[in-house]
Amino acid sequence: SSSPSCPGCGPPGPSAPCPSSPAPAGGADLSAHLWARYQDMRRLVHDLLPPEVCSLLNPAAIYANNEISLRDVEVYGFDYDYTLAQYADALHPEIFSAARNILIEHYKYPEGIRKYDYNPSFAIRGLHYDIPKSLLMKIDAYHYVQLGTAYRGLQPVPDEEVIELYGGTQHIPLYQTSGFYGKGPSIKQFMDIFSLPEMALLSCVVDYFLGHGLEFDQAHLYKDVTDAIRDVHVKGLMYQWIEQDMEKYILRGDETFAVLSRLVAHGKQLFLITNSPFSFVDKGMRHMVGPDWRQLFDVVIVQADKPSFFTDRRKPFRKLDEKGSLQWDRITRLEKGKIYRQGNLFDFLRLTEWRGPRVLYFGDHLYSDLADLMLRHGWRTGAIIPELEREIRIINTEQYMHSLTWQQALTGLLERMQTYQDAESRQVLAAWMKERQELRCITKALFNAQFGSIFRTFHNPTYFSRRLVRFSDLYMASLSCLLNYRVDFTFYPRRTPLQHEAPLWMDQLCTGCMKTPFLGDMAHIR
Repeated sequence: SSSPSCPGCGPPGPSAPCPSSPAPAGGADLSAHLWARYQDMRRLVHDLLPPEVCSLLNPAAIYANNEISLRDVEVYGFDYDYTLAQYADALHPEIFSAARNILIEHYKYPEGIRKYDYNPSFAIRGLHYDIPKSLLMKIDAYHYVQLGTAYRGLQPVPDEEVIELYGGTQHIPLYQTSGFYGKGPSIKQFMDIFSLPEMALLSCVVDYFLGHGLEFDQAHLYKDVTDAIRDVHVKGLMYQWIEQDMEKYILRGDETFAVLSRLVAHGKQLFLITNSPFSFVDKGMRHMVGPDWRQLFDVVIVQADKPSFFTDRRKPFRKLDEKGSLQWDRITRLEKGKIYRQGNLFDFLRLTEWRGPRVLYFGDHLYSDLADLMLRHGWRTGAIIPELEREIRIINTEQYMHSLTWQQALTGLLERMQTYQDAESRQVLAAWMKERQELRCITKALFNAQFGSIFRTFHNPTYFSRRLVRFSDLYMASLSCLLNYRVDFTFYPRRTPLQHEAPLWMDQLCTGCMKTPFLGDMAHIR
């Protein structure tokens, strides 16, 4: 049943047949032929991606979306939460429990909600929530829902129902998700790391109402949950927990000190712009850096009210004294060692003259921290993505890399095999399709059983990845990654091939030797 290789294939060995070579007429010979093609593709995938390739990704590296030379950067700016200060995951159950209790005690939600505990493995960052449909889901860069990743409450929603809910398609209309800060009229995106307990609580409350057959207004429920989470921050509960046990909650403090000290030693100017209050930042920085931490920074701004800090010209800067009390001075310059509150970016630029690409600002929130700075003011931006470290470690496993590559190869081969319509070939195709689905489930579950990877759907980047590439020049797992590079290092984005430039899968290579249906009827077009 073998046939000579086609000229365009380039098989792994001289005797390997072309997957698209003519097949026997049917029956047992056809089944044997299809299984042989299947095994050929397995061997080809292994040759294309040997196991030793899988350990090349480095979670301590910095990844570039845009060319940037640190030699040209004179001023470094930082957010505080999840940028200078990295927090342990132990903080999320505290936020969840406190917000859940606020819902019950202050918003008068059913006492039964108290039975729910925080599940750290339920949600991932970057998900979208459709308020009228009570649907939490992952959307790709082209606004399509990834099937198998839609949940109402804690229960998965069947793919068929998701498609029906959106008018017979997986596509979410652009006008519903096009808000600059991830907030369309009815669909919200969760981009903050602090939103992980928020998504978990929202799903638990919806689960309780649905499980007990209670009617509820979706918009009111969403607002109540987000307000309860906000109260945890506004009332200072989170700040109290961290201040009481900084060893438990703050990570990488020594590395933060090392990064800042190194930059200052090389003559760089530093500034801090954060929404957190001074007393909280002061205690955290004393813990990580020491009592003289303010001497490292040329400007410190707290309670900045980002993202409106970047767009609203009305709020003036206010100076704080050593105890954190407001002063009444008119601010004509920003002094080193002093603390300022509120203000706006336009006054900041006027007073410091720190403009354009000589400024590099780091933050964890793609919208609140980075979007305006890159698009409207020309600063260079660096995104801190703590989840990156775990995702890279998963990618570095042979099981993940081979399952993903095998998925892609198998998908292409299955599409070519669809032309066989007899009973024997349908049985073989059904077995292959089952294996492909199992591989997809394995790949998703390696990252997160419900939603998979933060950065990728099956084939496309996620909506989160699209924003990451758009709003950040660099991204990394933590600021400590800067310690692995010289202060004059130049980052170059990898030249990623376009689809028509990339090496082709076997089914694409063999397209020229397949008989194209209706080719004769199309001759007049050429």
